[in-house]
Amino acid sequence: MPEIYHICTVKYRGRTGEYFEVLEQAPDNTVMYNSEEGQLSMLWFLEDDNQVEIDARTYIFNKHQIIFLTEFNKVDLRRMGKHRFLKFNKPFYCILNHDSEVGCKGILFFGASEVPVLNPKTNDLEILDTVWKMLALEMESNDNLQLEMLQMMLKRILILATRIYKSEDGYQALDKQQGDIVREFNFLVESHFKTKHSVSEYAELLNKSPKTISNLFGKLSTKTPLQFIQERIMLEVRRLLRYTDMTISEVGYDVGFNDIQSFSRFFKKHQGVSPSEYRVQ
Repeated sequence: MPEIYHICTVKYRGRTGEYFEVLEQAPDNTVMYNSEEGQLSMLWFLEDDNQVEIDARTYIFNKHQIIFLTEFNKVDLRRMGKHRFLKFNKPFYCILNHDSEVGCKGILFFGASEVPVLNPKTNDLEILDTVWKMLALEMESNDNLQLEMLQMMLKRILILATRIYKSEDGYQALDKQQGDIVREFNFLVESHFKTKHSVSEYAELLNKSPKTISNLFGKLSTKTPLQFIQERIMLEVRRLLRYTDMTISEVGYDVGFNDIQSFSRFFKKHQGVSPSEYRVQ
């Protein structure tokens, strides 16, 4: 049965741990973000000039931009206008087990050193808005088909979002097989960045040559695969320095550096300041 907390928020809880939340919030409502283990979320801004700190970086999001977050993101919603928000856990819908259905692994979730940001066009917004309204209506249902219907609506949203992201990020330059290789590379980096720091290590996992991986990233015209790996390491380092009490040596060791000197050189090269300087900023 869904639990209605107020006119803007509805939560679904299933018998075997399924959790799904849909929210439409006005600017004058108290804004909070928290995510428990295994939860993924989508945030759709309906007004301009929203200020959000994510993983120690401040972002400004404008009307109809959409972002995707995981349990690992450290989020502070500093200034928010009207927005839509949904959150779901693994028992409700596991994107890893159902990647063939939605194809968002390594794109929207579990594969980005930066926050995935969508800029939907007018046609995209019309479709998303229709699906959202259908989802809101289904949240009020109460029958034995509700879970399946909610999962269907979520899948539709994730498929639409994945298509939008691919159209904006250059994936149209790749065929399906090539796109799947890039997505799997992104996901493998998310899984192994603390222990594997070179392109050749990931190429081996994919049974591809490092040159093949580099050529595919070249078609995307974004960043090199090595830059992708290093940016993911830096994201984790910034999180640990800003949000934990770990020593600098402990942080470096956690992400695969055996001595503080090499870690400090790596950090300063990418951040412009030393780890100790960054921590007190």
